[in-house]
Amino acid sequence: MAAPRSVLLLSGKRKSGKDFVAEELRSRLGPDVCTILRLSGPLKEQYAKEHGLDFERLLDASAYKERFRQDMIRWGEEKRRADPGFFCRAAVQGALQPVWVVSDTRRLSDVEWFRDAYGDVVQTVRVVATEETRKRRNWVFVTGVDDAESECGLDQGVAFDWVITNDGDEVALGEQLEVLVQSLHRSL
Repeated sequence: MAAPRSVLLLSGKRKSGKDFVAEELRSRLGPDVCTILRLSGPLKEQYAKEHGLDFERLLDASAYKERFRQDMIRWGEEKRRADPGFFCRAAVQGALQPVWVVSDTRRLSDVEWFRDAYGDVVQTVRVVATEETRKRRNWVFVTGVDDAESECGLDQGVAFDWVITNDGDEVALGEQLEVLVQSLHRSL
């Protein structure tokens, strides 16, 4: 595994568009330069193995995943308490590109692990969208999910290097991403 030149830790509320922003960054930088890492991938894979579930169906935005979400959150928290870097280490395995975009950073322990492991190349990016925008994207507040650490763990305690507003204005989003991409190009 080659050491990354830049690690972007994306965070934001459900339906803020973190995955969309991650895909846009990879598209602008190119797949040879940028890879998207997901902390939830290793979590869901291990959870599926231990509980006899369909891993692929846990990856999509389906009712199947929602049925297991709260228990998966509880299970993931237990794993993190035992080893805060468990899912972070699994996510970076095999990453070779110089720019890593972690699309689902959710906890201060995730930020701390990446900063400890990769130092000054780590930048935090908060993706924000208004509640109205998130509702248009079919977000509905769920007690035990939207008020859990998995959704609120980075609401405080992090001074974000970048804040990207993703309210559906493609031009404004494009301008924000272009500034970030230019900054990343300077690190390559």
